[in-house]
Amino acid sequence: MTHTARLRKHPETFRRLTGITPETFNEVLQQLQPRFEEWNDARRDRPERQRSIGGGRPFRLTLEEKFLMLLLYYRMYTTHMFLGLLFGIDDSNVGRNMNPLQPLLAGIFRIPEKRVHLTEEEIMELFFDGTEQPIHRPKKGQRKWYSGKKKRHTVKHQVVVVKKRKKRGRGKKKQKLRIAAVSRAFFGKTHDKKIYEEARITSTPGARRVGDTAYIGTAVHTPRKKPRGKELKPRWRKSNRKLASGRVVVEHGIGKMKIWRICSDRYRGKRSGHTLMFKNIAGLHNLMFA
Repeated sequence: MTHTARLRKHPETFRRLTGITPETFNEVLQQLQPRFEEWNDARRDRPERQRSIGGGRPFRLTLEEKFLMLLLYYRMYTTHMFLGLLFGIDDSNVGRNMNPLQPLLAGIFRIPEKRVHLTEEEIMELFFDGTEQPIHRPKKGQRKWYSGKKKRHTVKHQVVVVKKRKKRGRGKKKQKLRIAAVSRAFFGKTHDKKIYEEARITSTPGARRVGDTAYIGTAVHTPRKKPRGKELKPRWRKSNRKLASGRVVVEHGIGKMKIWRICSDRYRGKRSGHTLMFKNIAGLHNLMFA
C-alpha cells in the first residue's frame, strides 16, 4: 500500500500533513496528470537525447507519490534526506522528482502578478500588503537583501487579497478570502511603495484599493497619520479604525499562506525559484480558503 493510500484513510491527518484535503488532492492530481504526461513526452523526445525512448531506469515513484512528496515538502518544509528515507529513494533524487511538478502546478493555479480580475461574488476592493521571508545571508550583495524591519536578510513579495460577499443567512460564517495576485520577488530592503509602483497592478474598473501607511503617496486608500505635534481629529480616528477592520483580511490571507512552512521558515532554496513556490502556495491557499 502506498503512502497516499494509507493517508487517505485518515483525512484529518492528510490535511494536517499536506495542507489540503484528500478530495482536493484528487482534483488537482486529475489536472496534473495530462500536464505531466505532456512534459514527460517532451523530455523523452528532446533533440539532444542519446538514449532511445524507453531506455534508462523507469521512475520509481508514481505521479501520485511525487505530488504527495511535494505537498509534504511545502507543508512541513522538512529535509530532502527525510523525504528520501520516507519514500525509499536517495536524497539526491528527491529534487528530481519534485521540481518538475512546480511549474506544472503554477500552470494550474495561474496566480497573476499584475492583472486582478474580480468575480461577481467578490467585493470591489483590493487589499494590499507586503510580506517578507528570511533567507540565508547571501555571499554577495548582502546590503540589498537586509531588511531594516525584520533585522534579517529577507526576500519580499506584495500580496493582493480580495474577499467574497457575505451571503444572507443565519449564523456567523467565516469570510472567504482569495489571493488575487502575488508580485515577483524583491530585495528585503525594498519599500512597499516602490514594489507597488513597479508591480503596476491593473484590476476591474471601480475597484477600491486599500493598504497601510506604507502606501501613502499612491492611489491606495491609507490611514491618516497623526500630524506632528497635533492630535488626530475624532472623525479621522474613526475612519482609521474602519479602514483597519477591513484591511485586516490581507493579514489573515498572508497568515493562512504561512501554515505551509516553506513560506514562513528560513528559505533554503534558490532565490530564483522563490516566486514560483510562493505562487503555488497562494494557489493551495485558494483551494482551501477561497
